[in-house]
Amino acid sequence: MNEIDIKDVVAGDYIVIKALEKGVTIIGLTRGEMTKIHHTEKLDKGELMVAQFTQHTSAIKVRGKAEVLTKYGKIILEGEKG
Repeated sequence: MNEIDIKDVVAGDYIVIKALEKGVTIIGLTRGEMTKIHHTEKLDKGELMVAQFTQHTSAIKVRGKAEVLTKYGKIILEGEKG
């Protein structure tokens, strides 16, 4: 990686995901012509994950009951209701 690429990666936005139930799934999606899953994580209740948008990650999908903190504010995901 050259110096410009490293600066772009470091400048990517971060989000914090806090699991409010066991089994919250976090899915990292690639950027480019075809969006693909490149990483998945499962969190137990109370666990946190700090994720960053990078040159490879353009979207992050969260499945389950969780709290997501971004520079824009806090989002509470209710999970499935059924």
